[in-house]
Amino acid sequence: MNAPVQQPERPSRRVLVVDDDPTVTEVVAGYLDRAGFTVDRAADGPGALARAATHPPDLVVLDLMLPGLDGLQVCRRLREAGPVPVVMLTARGDEEDRILGLEVGADDYVTKPFSPRELVLRVASVLRRAGAPAGPGGARALRGGGITLDPAARTAADGRGPLRLTLREFDLLAHFLRHPGQAFSREQLMAQVWGWDFGDLSTVTVHVRRLRHKVEADPARPRLITTVWGVGYRFDAPDEG
Repeated sequence: MNAPVQQPERPSRRVLVVDDDPTVTEVVAGYLDRAGFTVDRAADGPGALARAATHPPDLVVLDLMLPGLDGLQVCRRLREAGPVPVVMLTARGDEEDRILGLEVGADDYVTKPFSPRELVLRVASVLRRAGAPAGPGGARALRGGGITLDPAARTAADGRGPLRLTLREFDLLAHFLRHPGQAFSREQLMAQVWGWDFGDLSTVTVHVRRLRHKVEADPARPRLITTVWGVGYRFDAPDEG
């Protein structure tokens, strides 16, 4: 009787945890390790950038308040180096800091004190969306408003060239391109793009604003992603024949 063929194991995803509180780092790393992730650690901003350069992570869990370089600076430099997803850790109530984190490219955030189990679920959710085509529709290219988006390759471009989009910006644009002319509330976008049944709706507002800065000729007078007062947002793509 022939022995069953052993299937190669899928390599575990690498997560870099950056926090200057060793207790937080130990707890988060322990939960991620038990969930099957490979975990790297750093205690400050320069250490995080050095570790990311040596062992490129699939995702970074990044505390906002760090010695050396704060989390905003680290996130900005990580985003400049490549499209690695970032989950930001912020203190409860610091709404301005959370918005700044999203502005510089964080894909998600968790407020302290937090449930380690919730953090692991958020990490898994972000990685799942990063590794999969953006929603239904397979690998079919999406076009509208002079934009071409490839869900399988996770690339997007307009007449000016490639668009550098974060994970959430990409998914949001893909959703709009799939539903031109349809108005969505922020709650609907939170559920259909983020996959969350609840959350801070300012997350949607910030990502719409960031996306406008990347796809609109004049972000102050958007012609593609328009505001529908009392409802939310709509993607208005001119007929391209």
